[in-house]
Amino acid sequence: MPLAAHHVPGILAAFDLGSRGQLSDGPVASGRLGSIWRLDTDLGGWAVKQVEDATASELLEITEGAAFQEAAFAAGVSTPAIRRAQTGEVIATVEDVQVQLYGWMDLRPPALDLDTGDLGRLVAALHRVEFTGTIGTDPWYEAPVGEDQWRGIVRELHAGGAPFTDALEALVPEIVALEAFLGAPPRSLRTCHRDLWADNLRRTSTGSLCVFDFDNAGLADPSQELALILVEFAGDDGTRARAIRAAYADAGGPGSVEGPRDFAMPIAQLAHIVVEGCRRWLAATTDDKRASNDTWVRGFLDRPLTRDVIERLLAG
Repeated sequence: MPLAAHHVPGILAAFDLGSRGQLSDGPVASGRLGSIWRLDTDLGGWAVKQVEDATASELLEITEGAAFQEAAFAAGVSTPAIRRAQTGEVIATVEDVQVQLYGWMDLRPPALDLDTGDLGRLVAALHRVEFTGTIGTDPWYEAPVGEDQWRGIVRELHAGGAPFTDALEALVPEIVALEAFLGAPPRSLRTCHRDLWADNLRRTSTGSLCVFDFDNAGLADPSQELALILVEFAGDDGTRARAIRAAYADAGGPGSVEGPRDFAMPIAQLAHIVVEGCRRWLAATTDDKRASNDTWVRGFLDRPLTRDVIERLLAG
């Protein structure tokens, strides 16, 4: 059941936010684990995240991600402040819904042309946060899909008539070649954000950068997360990649991108994202859902990660 005006008094009481509040008419954003609403109260504006159908392991990830975000905020990283419930918990149950609260920040739409110096400094600061978590490494960020599975997915897409099938099939040899870079042990491990794509790293209304949505945080190699930043925000522009790396190093970032194997995180994650988009297209029962997942997959097909792209980023 979605949030509604009748939940507001319970939210105010649970999070000690005074006696008056107004909820947005509907969600203002949505994510993997829930939708985001705006709540204006006596104590300011808040982003209310309705946690929907989370498993026990996902609830653990949310709780630890929030603790990492609090540590980042305390260290001066630009990220929304977390409002804990009066019980001290990150999530409060109000009537029939579970919610989290964050300080409201006005964000601009996702963009790939973020300032390279600001990017390098922010990621370096995030990688220097003192935090020891319990969420370990995950195959999503390091394991290959494998040629057999890619070929099987392409066959299913052909049978289902997916409009992007030919474009994906043409890229499969390159994707499989990239997956050969996976499997090397990480050079170091620390709790990382692990989802620093443009959706989660944006300009605020004032132009500064902000990172949010820490729900996927866990152990990873900071060098590989830096490589993800290069893939997302430099594209195949070696000059931008060089500037991001320099700003990161000057700010004391602990990682370094030295070879193709350092790109393991974006290689693996993009592959799994594409597979998920294909599966959702195949399972879709409406034109709107098929169109949404078509857009999801084409996001990769229109800007694919290839060995040539990696070479250009390293050359920069």
